[in-house]
Amino acid sequence: MANPWLKKNPFMSMWLSTANRVAGTLRGQATAQVKRQVKAAIAEAISPPAPKAKPRRKH
Repeated sequence: MANPWLKKNPFMSMWLSTANRVAGTLRGQATAQVKRQVKAAIAEAISPPAPKAKPRRKH
């Protein structure tokens, strides 16, 4: 008798394909976000500090 656990299941295959597609999309979005944050952190680190505002004199 054939093992039923080794039988092909088209629904499982479709479910796993969809899950893999979703995981790939999420992974791509997360990677893009990390790249944006790293770029912003580097830009902030190498940019000159902003000039401090001078205190206003009261008349």
